[in-house]
Amino acid sequence: MGGIVSKAANQQPNKSLERERQSTDEKARRASESAQHTDVFLPKSSNGTISLSNVEAWETTASADPKIQLARTVLAHSNIKTTLTSRETRIAVPHVFSHEVEFHTGPVTNQKSSGRCWLFATTNVIRYEVMKKLKLKDFQCSQSYLFFWDKLNKSNYYLELSIENAHLPVDDRLVNFLAADLISDGGQWDMVVNLLETYGLVPLPLYPESFHSSASSSLNKLLKLKLREHAITLRSLSATLRTNSSFTSEQISAMLRAKKEQLLQEVYTIMTATLGVPPKPDTPFTWEYYNEDGKYSKWEGTPLEFYKAFTTKYTPSECFSLINDPRNEYNKLYTVDKLGNVWGGRPVRYVNTGSTELKAAVVRSIKAGQPVFFGCDVNQFSDSSQDIGIMDLDYHQYQQAFNIQLSLTKAQRLQTNESSMTHAMVISGVHVDEKTGSPIRFKVENSWGEESGHKGYMVMSDKWFDEFVYQVVVHKSLAPKELVRVFESGEPTVLPAWDPMGALA
Repeated sequence: MGGIVSKAANQQPNKSLERERQSTDEKARRASESAQHTDVFLPKSSNGTISLSNVEAWETTASADPKIQLARTVLAHSNIKTTLTSRETRIAVPHVFSHEVEFHTGPVTNQKSSGRCWLFATTNVIRYEVMKKLKLKDFQCSQSYLFFWDKLNKSNYYLELSIENAHLPVDDRLVNFLAADLISDGGQWDMVVNLLETYGLVPLPLYPESFHSSASSSLNKLLKLKLREHAITLRSLSATLRTNSSFTSEQISAMLRAKKEQLLQEVYTIMTATLGVPPKPDTPFTWEYYNEDGKYSKWEGTPLEFYKAFTTKYTPSECFSLINDPRNEYNKLYTVDKLGNVWGGRPVRYVNTGSTELKAAVVRSIKAGQPVFFGCDVNQFSDSSQDIGIMDLDYHQYQQAFNIQLSLTKAQRLQTNESSMTHAMVISGVHVDEKTGSPIRFKVENSWGEESGHKGYMVMSDKWFDEFVYQVVVHKSLAPKELVRVFESGEPTVLPAWDPMGALA
């Protein structure tokens, strides 16, 4: 027995050799892959500049591709945004909808060379009830009226923040950010509610457009200049007052606010000269008009009474913002630090949820006869050209033309400043799948005039909504109860002042 070698022992050396060979092969494979990866990641320019070797390699690749050669032939003489468009997508996304808000308004509005889209979107929603109740053929609320009070309040808001943050260095990130675009034309839903609840509304003939409401850049430039000067004045006064130990903090605040009010006189003077003196919210006016039958009529009351009289079904103050921000946790309440217009007014708050929930709320609102204010990044994969008016991910054929992939997610676009809410409009219709009830496309009322899009309207695909719609505003009665509870729950998570969700549409 002792001289006999077992079968298993006899096979052991062979297995050991096999493992060694496998190990050697694995090492060789890994070495080969490593060499390949090293070659891929070995730069042609060791100091980080673009070398001629880079250019030669890139050109060799590009010139060998017939598709790129065709692109070079065509695109050197034309705009990629208007040339690389899909005829098939235009056909597949028609301006036809299974559900629309029953009552149609007019005329198509035009914000012209201003950033007042949020005010136009708001008044375009409100005018539905005005026109139905008064049986009007055409009607507009005065967007300039809200614009005046917003601009004046934003001026005050900025100076209040300047007082509040006077202890910070002038080059502090927050101070610098607040001074960058201190009185933008844009705004958020809660900010327009502040204006409506404080100042009401008037019909357009009571406070018509002026040159500077339709083309606001010159006015904004002058106001920003004065307000930055005022902020420096207040900072200097604050520093001086705080060296006097005999003043209490309350006395210092009172003196700073008294000085602020003196400074705001200049802002008011500039604004009334360029925009006109607006009606007072508590002073009665008489508005004379013809109804749709051509019969004379009139309405009498204050701007606040006008607002209350024509916002009875879905009161703006009972509406709130649902947002889709995939960077942050869903079913939570959020706000943005230092964002607002009316000092001490309603804070800007959002309930963050999925895009599917936003779309469901829109469909529910449209079926209830209520148009929907929404915020989006309008210039992404869209075309507002006359007779087109489309918002669809497949409309521009950039990936096919250049052999590239555009793969950023919605969250990544927010994180890298590629996208944010840039424009507010109104959804007044939706086309739903007959079998699933899911939305396929949406009818969008814009405020760029009749010559923009399809007679002033856009069509937005479901896929585009998912990627570039950030906010919809819904009445509490039309929103999911669990999201209403989140809105009413209490303290929101505060995002920094420079967060992209604070962008003013």
